[in-house]
Parts: sequence; C-alpha cells; structure tokens
Amino acid sequence: MSNDAEQAAEGADDEDGEAGPTLAARVREHDDDLGDEVAQLESRVADLEAELADAEAEVEDLTERLQTKQADFQNYKQRAKRRQDEIRERATEDLVERLLDVRDNLDRALDEDSGDADGLREGVELTRNEFDRVLDSEGVSEIAPEPGDDVDAARHEVMMRVDAEPPEGTVADLYRPGYEMGGKVLRTAQVTVSDGSGDE
Repeated sequence: MSNDAEQAAEGADDEDGEAGPTLAARVREHDDDLGDEVAQLESRVADLEAELADAEAEVEDLTERLQTKQADFQNYKQRAKRRQDEIRERATEDLVERLLDVRDNLDRALDEDSGDADGLREGVELTRNEFDRVLDSEGVSEIAPEPGDDVDAARHEVMMRVDAEPPEGTVADLYRPGYEMGGKVLRTAQVTVSDGSGDE
C-alpha cells in the first residue's frame, strides 16, 4: 500500500477524539485492493479541495484588488474633472476681469457730456481697440473676406446675391464679420455674393 493510501486509510478523530474508520478502511475490510483505490481517491479529493480553496482565495484577492483599482480610477477621474473645471473657471475669470476694464472705458465714454462728438468717437475707438486686444490675446481672429474672395461655406454665410463687379459667385461685400478661435469658427461672416453682372 502506498503512503498516500495508508494516510487516507487512517481514521479521522470523531467528536469524542476517537479515531473512526474511514471509507477506505471500511472497504478494505472486504477488499484490500479496492480499499487502496478508495484511499487514493480520497487523497486525490483532498488535494483537489485544497487546490480549489487556494484558487478561491486567489480569486477573492484579485477581485478585491480589481475593486480597489476601479475605485482609485473613479477617484482619479473625479479629481481630473474638478481640475479641468477649476482651470476653465480661472480662465473665464481672467477673461471677465479684462473685459471689465473695457466696460469701465465704455461707461466713461457714456458719462462724457462735453458735447465733443469727435472726442467721444475717439474714446469709443480706443475702447474697441482695447477690446480687440483682449480677443487677440485669447486667440480670437476676425473673419473678414474681401470683395472678390471665394466663398467658404464653413466660414461665410451668404445673405443674398447682388449686382456687383466681382466675378460671379465670389464675395461682393462684407455684411457682418465673423470670428474664429483655435481653428474653430465661433461665428460665420455674413456676406453678399456677386451675380457677376458687373463683369458685363
């Protein structure tokens, strides 16, 4: 009989601490060879149960680690979103602070009651220039096509076709400038388009 079979054939302690006959031992009472086989099977079952317990413990450990990683990732996403919100809010605050200076200058122009129209116009022009500098610092540029320029459907909005000298289908006149920022059109330029009658 092998050592494993002999160990499996040994009785397990019962509740009173006394060894009781195992299944292999009981089978051996009738057939030694079959008893040995049963003992080997019992030993194999014990090994498999131990392996299963180890595997279950490993799965539980991996599951806990995965849950921890998922929680860490969710926390990271929330922190990143808060950080983006803070950056966006600070950028907006900075822009508003600079626009407040422009508004102050407009208020001063409106409060001017000297009757000097030229002086008032000059003040408004200076204020507009200041406003343009703020837009330029934010990367905002004007879309202002010239007469004769090709129409760009992505950047120009055609208002109407008019009798004009530029070639047919090209910009005749700028009705309202557009603006773009970082390659993205914020507002299309409104233009009229020549019908080409001026060529004749």
